[in-house]
Amino acid sequence: MKTDAEWRDQTKGLLKSELKRRNMTYEQLAEKLAAVGVQDSASNIKNKVSRGSFTAVFLVQCLEAMGANRLALD
Repeated sequence: MKTDAEWRDQTKGLLKSELKRRNMTYEQLAEKLAAVGVQDSASNIKNKVSRGSFTAVFLVQCLEAMGANRLALD
């Protein structure tokens, strides 16, 4: 059974790997989020991702803004 910290690490890893796969910076993600109506600074996004404790809504907003239409959980 996973601990809360392990769940946060997995979630953080999912988002970071999608950013890396697209060679995208937090600044670029902030711009893409703004284009879909989500206002957030690059530093705030980086802090959220570092903590790994962000909402499912934020995760989906980021994935959609990045153009991710599939997500592998493994």
